[in-house]
Amino acid sequence: MMLGFVIKYFWKLKSALSLVVLIVFGIVNSWTAIGQTSNEDSAIQEINSMLNEWHGLAAVGDSTFFDRFDNESFYLGTDAKEIWTLQEFKDFALPYFKRGSAWSFKTKSRNVYLGTYGNYAWSDEVLDTWMGLCRGTCVMEKKEKHWVIKHYSLTVLVSNKLIKDYVKLLDQN
Repeated sequence: MMLGFVIKYFWKLKSALSLVVLIVFGIVNSWTAIGQTSNEDSAIQEINSMLNEWHGLAAVGDSTFFDRFDNESFYLGTDAKEIWTLQEFKDFALPYFKRGSAWSFKTKSRNVYLGTYGNYAWSDEVLDTWMGLCRGTCVMEKKEKHWVIKHYSLTVLVSNKLIKDYVKLLDQN
């Protein structure tokens, strides 16, 4: 009889303790998720600001534009031959910067995605350019509290209804 009482008491205590542990775990998990969401939002805001500033630097011919790149980065231009290291891209683009305005790309839309641990991110953006609509895709890494561009690719967007004419035009080259 005494053993039955001890088992019932232990079971109630175990159930109550389990319930308390679950409640505490749920609260801590919620706090962590809230903190994680605000950290992600903050990182996305940083990236958007950096990319907006980066495009703005090109528009006014400010060569600190190149400081937003990692030393081991690549820039892919619209021509199939334009696969440049940072130095090759600088060599190509600096004359445009020296004239006072390299190019002016206006962001129409942008998506930013963060990697699992928050030190890598990638984006895609639609840009209004002198070539018409283009898409920029970007891979970034957070280094020393700043986001740097590791890889950027610029492509001209061609609507599906014009693609056949576009292909014919390419065949003329």
